[in-house]
Amino acid sequence: MPAPEPQPRSCCAPRGAAALRDAAAPPPALSVTGPAGTAPPVTAPGDDRMVTLPGGEFLMGAEDVEGFPEDGEGPVRPVRVNAFRIDVCAVSHDDFAAFAAATGYVTDAERIGWSYVFAGFLRGELRRVSPRPEHTPWWCAVAGASWRAPEGPGSSADGRGDHPVVHTSWNDARAYARWAGKRLPTEAEWEYAARGGLEQRRYPWGDELDPGGEYRCNIWRGAFPTKNTAADGHRGTAPVDAFAPNGFGLYNMSGNVWEWCADWWSTSHATARPALNPQGPPTGTAKVVRGGSHMCHDSYCNRYRVAARTADAVDGGGGHTGFRCVRDVGTGPGA
Repeated sequence: MPAPEPQPRSCCAPRGAAALRDAAAPPPALSVTGPAGTAPPVTAPGDDRMVTLPGGEFLMGAEDVEGFPEDGEGPVRPVRVNAFRIDVCAVSHDDFAAFAAATGYVTDAERIGWSYVFAGFLRGELRRVSPRPEHTPWWCAVAGASWRAPEGPGSSADGRGDHPVVHTSWNDARAYARWAGKRLPTEAEWEYAARGGLEQRRYPWGDELDPGGEYRCNIWRGAFPTKNTAADGHRGTAPVDAFAPNGFGLYNMSGNVWEWCADWWSTSHATARPALNPQGPPTGTAKVVRGGSHMCHDSYCNRYRVAARTADAVDGGGGHTGFRCVRDVGTGPGA
């Protein structure tokens, strides 16, 4: 197995996965039918778990003192989105399992043979033999890790059917969305939804991370990356409907897992910084992910704020990366 990329961009989003993988390998199938021509179901998982958002103009981005200007979080700017429907929760493991069973789909991690797993979730032998990125050594490139075996060989997702599916790439997320008669949200749609009707607040519920001492999201609690107290009740992923929803009724728009968006990564809307972070991929080679994950901590990567953003290669991802889908109003079941 090749050594991992030496400079992934953050603790929460291992980058450069495409450079590690076999360039000669065929791209993943994006057909919504399986090898035997299995047709997609009339009602895919999650059709009854969407809400319609009215759309309109909102203030996108932030110029937050706790933010990352080099990520292109600012400037704050008015953006208009059309009405759309969005999954109340991230796609669960059980949802994705139904897709894989119906179509025979093979994910990028399965096809390529490895994925990133947090070292603290691994038994000693796997930690010793799995390569680690030089600057983010809490990640291990684990042979055999995938959505079916989230911590590598010998692990399974048993008991986590209602948790978000992980180890899914942008390619995988798009394939699922097509099968379900949906699509991935644009970055503007995602942020509009995450804000829950609030204007220029730091989190989906307001400006305070833990208002009144109440935990509102699943992030790293303790000293990153050595000690996670799991004070919010979760050391790894949480169920997709954990914690209180935002004003639009959407769960876990902050923390838990990163969520793929349709957009290519760019910071061209930013006016005060160069177009790209020098450690990131060039525009057109990576897709935006939003929302942060259970690996985020304010001492290193507080990208669980609604305006925060980063990216990963289209065949990238890891044990903290999932997605949710949207649908245009007036299309599909339940429209």
